[in-house]
Amino acid sequence: MPYEKFSADNAALLLIDHQVGTMGWVTSIPYEELKRNALMLAQTAAILKIPTVLTASMEEHAQGPLLSELKDILPTEYEGRIKRLGIVNAMEDEHFAAAVKATGRKKIIIAGVTNDVCTVYPALTLVREGYEVQVVADAGGSPTDRADDIALRRMEKGGVTLTSTNQVIAELAGSWASPEGGQLVQLIVGAIGG
Repeated sequence: MPYEKFSADNAALLLIDHQVGTMGWVTSIPYEELKRNALMLAQTAAILKIPTVLTASMEEHAQGPLLSELKDILPTEYEGRIKRLGIVNAMEDEHFAAAVKATGRKKIIIAGVTNDVCTVYPALTLVREGYEVQVVADAGGSPTDRADDIALRRMEKGGVTLTSTNQVIAELAGSWASPEGGQLVQLIVGAIGG
C-alpha cells in the first residue's frame, strides 16, 4: 500500500498525560526538551487547525495538572480534556475513545507520558482498530532509557510508525512557503535556537 502522508486535512493529534507530576518521572529525555516538544506539537495543531484530543489521568493526585501552557495554546481542547480516573489505556475510557472517533480522522499522531505506560497501550489499540498511528517518540519519555526503548520497540513491532517532533511537523507542513509553513518553521528554528 503506498504511503499517504499525514496532513492537516487527514490527521488528528492525541496528547496523553502531559502532566507536571508525570513528566517529572521521565529520565529518558530531559524535562525541558520533553516539554518543548509537546508544546510544539500543540502549537502545530493550533496553527494547522488539526483536531486535537487532550487527556489527563488523576490530575488531583501525584500526576498533577496538564501543562498550563496547553490551556493558552489549545484553550477549547484544554477545557474539553478527557479526565480519566486511573484508566491506563486511554482508549478503554469511553469518553476518550468517543473523542478520538469524533475527530473523523484515521491517521493519528500520539505523544504521551510515559511512553512505557500511557502511550504504548492506546497506540497499539488504535492500530488494531484500523488506524494509522505515528508516535512522536521525543514528545514523550519513560522513567528509564531501557523502559523507553522497550516501549518504542513494542509499538513499532505492533505496527506503529515512530517519528520525532521536527519530522512530524515537517510532514504536516508540507511546504515552508505557505503562511502556516512559515509559522511552523519559526517554531522549529526557535526550538533549535532556544
